[in-house]
Order: sequence, then structure tokens, then C-alpha cells
Amino acid sequence: MATSSITRNFVITGKDKVEAFANALEESANAYVPPRKVSARQLTDPKEIKALMMKAKEKKANG
Repeated sequence: MATSSITRNFVITGKDKVEAFANALEESANAYVPPRKVSARQLTDPKEIKALMMKAKEKKANG
């Protein structure tokens, strides 16, 4: 879940709504999330790191 989407305070009123919200949080915490396979490698060559950072900078500028 993207935590950046949680940016506001909210109020839950009523015992039933509070209980439903708490149950939803608990179910979410206990939900199975399958592991993802990620293809990655560690960069150690300064030239390779610089090239990657320049590519990211260009992508951000072209946005």
C-alpha cells in the first residue's frame, strides 16, 4: 500500500463504524501477500552509477 496516499486526518464515529474499521485494518495486516521476484544487481563502478543517475535526471526533467 502506498503510504504517500495517506495525507489527511479523518474521524470515525459510531461504535459499529469504529469496529468495522478496526476489523478491516486487522484483516489487511493478516492478508497474505505473495513475494515478488525482482531482477536487480548492485552497481559498484562509479561510471555506471553516474550514467544511471544522469538517465534518471533526464527522465525527471522530461517528465
